[in-house]
This record gives sequence, structure tokens and C-alpha cells, in this order.
Amino acid sequence: MASSEALSYPMPRTCPYSPPREYERLRSQEPVKRVRTIGGGTAWLVTRHEDVRRVLSDPRMSSDRTMPGFPSLVPGRRAIVAENKQAMIGMDGQEHAEARRAVIGEFTVRRINRMRPRIQEIVDECVDRMLAAGGPVDLVRELSLPVPSLVICELLGVPYSDHDFFQSRSALMISRSTPPERRRDVVLELRRYLDELVAEKVREPADDLLGRQVAQQSEKGEVDREGLVSLAFLLLIAGHETTANMISLGTLALLDNPDQLTRITEDPARTPAAVEELLRYFSIVDGATSRTALADIEIGGVLIREGEGVVAVGLSANRDPEAFDSPDELDLDRQARNHVAFGFGAHQCLGQNLARVELQIVFDTLFRRIPGLRLADGLDGIRFKDDALVYGAHEMSVTW
Repeated sequence: MASSEALSYPMPRTCPYSPPREYERLRSQEPVKRVRTIGGGTAWLVTRHEDVRRVLSDPRMSSDRTMPGFPSLVPGRRAIVAENKQAMIGMDGQEHAEARRAVIGEFTVRRINRMRPRIQEIVDECVDRMLAAGGPVDLVRELSLPVPSLVICELLGVPYSDHDFFQSRSALMISRSTPPERRRDVVLELRRYLDELVAEKVREPADDLLGRQVAQQSEKGEVDREGLVSLAFLLLIAGHETTANMISLGTLALLDNPDQLTRITEDPARTPAAVEELLRYFSIVDGATSRTALADIEIGGVLIREGEGVVAVGLSANRDPEAFDSPDELDLDRQARNHVAFGFGAHQCLGQNLARVELQIVFDTLFRRIPGLRLADGLDGIRFKDDALVYGAHEMSVTW
């Protein structure tokens, strides 16, 4: 039965282990539902796994953020998009393919595996500091944020001394409570910083991702400085906030399921599959997979008109019982590689191999080196993000 009640999106999560309750009803009764977006306007919400994958793989669905019908999930987004050059996340077709091809070599399995020793060093250094400080400590501050921040800063060639600047600005960007004017100022601050960084790489190319991109473009005759700023902006913001939240919530889930934790501590070969299940279970990014229809398209029995916005909800898709048995149960032995936590299709997350390796190393190292790890104050010691499009924790007190 269809509901006449107007729904707003995004919908807040009320439990770290549960999606909004409305998702279950939508999947069963209104799998393609028109909703109001908090940033203004309306869009179609797509909630079933099969339909979400279809939306994300159909070339008639555009990722161009400048299109009038593109869903606005945060206030003031349209003005910010109009003022800045889009990164590849907002490109379509050949333009997107060329932009992705230019940088995809930085994120192959082989190249990321070569980073494993350095990622292990970073994780060990963080755990060393935790042990030296003694519990209780804030896992978010001491491990979840520093690990991905250090890794992405080193990859891009950004001084880690500036990581507090990026963390504070990215948190403001993704929070729905940030006023539009402040969000615009944050974006400008970040882009100014990155523009200066790219200019430095042009003057003195370095052996890092941005330096190599500068060298490649120089060989072709001209450096697209604004384009590199947009690329750095995308990778820096996407490369630490999402992984940081997965580290925190993944640790919480493992502590809360000691029998399943034992499986990976006794056999680390199981950790990669466990990471996939944790990614499916939490689906940190809920609404990044928005699109605009370039033609009339039928999805889930509903006709979506050309120019209308669509939000393919990954969290709902990853809890679809048609795709996963007992989807609300955490099962670290589940073969969950068909989840859409990294998206699907041509725009599937560029950094997914890096995120997987970081998570595998963190969980294996943390529970091997601190086998008595536990929450210091239960759930009372955790401050969850309740107004962000990227779900996670602000603080998480642990001890041993």
C-alpha cells in the first residue's frame, strides 16, 4: 500500500546498528518513493538492492551536480556546486572515464598492497600511543581519524601537520546543521589551501599523487590546476571521514560480538570477508549516490521523468532481504561482496581498495595488540553523529 504521507530525506538513524525504520516499509510497499530533500526540492528515493544497482549502472542517470533536478541533500549545495569546478564524481560518460583513467593507477590492488608496510607502521604508531597513554582513551581521536588522515595525506602529498584543519572542515561540510553561508566559506577555505598546494607541486613536482598528476599533465602541455584542486578536494574529504567512521563502528560491532571477533583474531585470513560484512552492515555513506534522469526511465514499476532527481539509498539496498539472508544480522562469515557500500557501476568508489586494506590492518592490529579492549562506559561513552550524511561517531571511549 502506498502512503500519502510526505517524507523528508535524509532520514536520521536512531541506533548505530539500525537503518531508519522507514526503509523497511519503503522496500516492501513503496520501493520508489518521491520525497522532499532537506536541501530543497524533491527526488525519487530508490530503496531495493536490484533497483539501486540499476540506477547506479544506467548511463541515462547523470551524476552532474549542476543539473537543476539533481537532489540537494544539504542546504546551500547548489550555490557551492555552481561556483566550483566539478571533480570526477560529478562527471558523466567520456569526460568521467578520462578523468578516472588518469588517476585509477594510483588505486590498483598492486599499488595499494605496496602501501601495506607504511599503513602498518601508521597503525602501530597509533596503537603505541594508545598503550603509552593508558585507558581510557578516545578511539576516534587516537586511531580512527589519524590512520586514514595520515594515509591520505601521504598519498596526496599534503603535510599531516594540517590534518586538524581538514578534519574540522570536512565535519562542517557533511553536517546538515552547518548553515549554508558557513558551508560555502569552508569549501572556499579548503580550495584556497589546495590551490596553493597544487601550485607548489607545479613549481617543484614531488613523488606523490598530486605531483605525479602534475608531471603527467605537464607532458601533455598544460596543467589543469583547478581540476587538480577539485580532485584533491574529493580525495581528501572522501578519503578520511568515511574510513574513520568505519573504524569506529566496526570496532564497536566487533566488541559487541565477541564470538565473531574470536573468528578473525584466531584466523586473520577471515578478516577481508569480515570487513566486507561490516561495510555492508553499516554502509557509512547513505546518500552520495544521487542522480538525475536524462530520459524517461522506469524503475521498480515507477516512471521517472527526464530531469527528475533520484537518490539510490545504499544502506537500504544493503539491508534488502531479497539480496542478503537475515540482512539485519551481522555475520562475519557472510559472502557480502555484492554490497553497494562503495556504490556500483562506473562511479564505484575510486579508493575502495585503499579503504579495505586500512580496515583489515586496523582490526587485525588493534585486537592482536590490545586483546582486552572494551568500551570504557558502554554506549554512554560514544557520541554518535546524528545529523550527518556520513554516519559514524564523534567520540568513542575505550579501555583495556
